[in-house]
Amino acid sequence: MTPDDQVHGLSPQVMYEQFWIKEAGERRKMRAVKAVGGLAVGVALAYRFGLSVPIMAIVGAALVAAGDAIWAWRSYEATAVWRGRRRGENITRKLLRRRLTRRGYQILDGRAVPGKASVDHLVIGPGGVWVVDNEAWDPETEIARYGDRLFLGEKYGSKVAKALVDVSESLAEVLSRESGVPVTIEPLLAVHGGELRRSVTAEGITLLKPRLVARWILNGPRAEYDDAQVELLARTAARVLRRMS
Repeated sequence: MTPDDQVHGLSPQVMYEQFWIKEAGERRKMRAVKAVGGLAVGVALAYRFGLSVPIMAIVGAALVAAGDAIWAWRSYEATAVWRGRRRGENITRKLLRRRLTRRGYQILDGRAVPGKASVDHLVIGPGGVWVVDNEAWDPETEIARYGDRLFLGEKYGSKVAKALVDVSESLAEVLSRESGVPVTIEPLLAVHGGELRRSVTAEGITLLKPRLVARWILNGPRAEYDDAQVELLARTAARVLRRMS
């Protein structure tokens, strides 16, 4: 059986994990090479500053090797949602609650207008209202804006953007009508995996890394709601929006 036969029919996620395991030996070899470089730097620093050569050599090699191991593991963990090992909504929910609840924001998870698509998180606070959804792409998918268009790799991202914009508008309409408070909702998409440096805004949505979502919300208020309005909107959302299991 050829290597091609062995991977034929496997999902990209399974293939990625198999290649990761297969390349462990090569990563260790490259880490050893880098550690030698760190050793050389440690020796040079020891002579430059009159320090212990053996200690600095060990420290230099250890720091480089540890840094390389941490970087490799974090790169692998960044694909955990895409590989189905973790749930993106759980990661984002924890990040949102940690940063926003103490600032007067309320987060409702898994909400939808009856008959419409659901969103993973609805954030209501002094600065406005946001919907936050989660998506995962493979590590080689470049997420970018060219002109006015959103691209996910070589494909247009219009379908993804339109779905989130539509559900945001539906949620805003219901909340405004039922609460009596004018609401405009900004749609955000937390991206797990893919090639995305910080954030991309295109076709009505903003895509960004999960750790940056709370900061985006805090730095970009769209409204000025007082405590009573925040509570009213949160209670209204809890009452009229369908909770997804």
